[in-house]
Amino acid sequence: MAKTSKFVAIALSKCPKCRRGKVFTGTLYGLNFQKTNDHCSHCGMKFEIEPGYFYGAMYVSYAFVVAEMLNVGLITYIITGNETSPWLYISTIIGSILFLTPINYRYSRIFLLHFLTPKIKYYPEYDTDDKPGNI
Repeated sequence: MAKTSKFVAIALSKCPKCRRGKVFTGTLYGLNFQKTNDHCSHCGMKFEIEPGYFYGAMYVSYAFVVAEMLNVGLITYIITGNETSPWLYISTIIGSILFLTPINYRYSRIFLLHFLTPKIKYYPEYDTDDKPGNI
């Protein structure tokens, strides 16, 4: 079977080591969207490498939210054509932040696992349909 690309693994919230196991339980907008698995179901990698590891994802999420706020504000300005009411901008920005919260939560953790942790390496031999076990 073909190896999973990094982009597909990130988009589908897969393990950075084997790119097969799920990092989260449940669906993106389900009731338990924030539940992170303790270990990868395919290769057994522990996702929270050390206690408090995912606190670093708050900084990534903050960067996501700032970029989203700037983009939503700019798009609102372009669409409305210099509307002077600050409540229009406040409501659209807050609404978009609330709508994108589950996405920010998930992908800040995925981004942290895939890009910002140098000791997690991809093992192509684990990217198979055969379950390698706890390695």
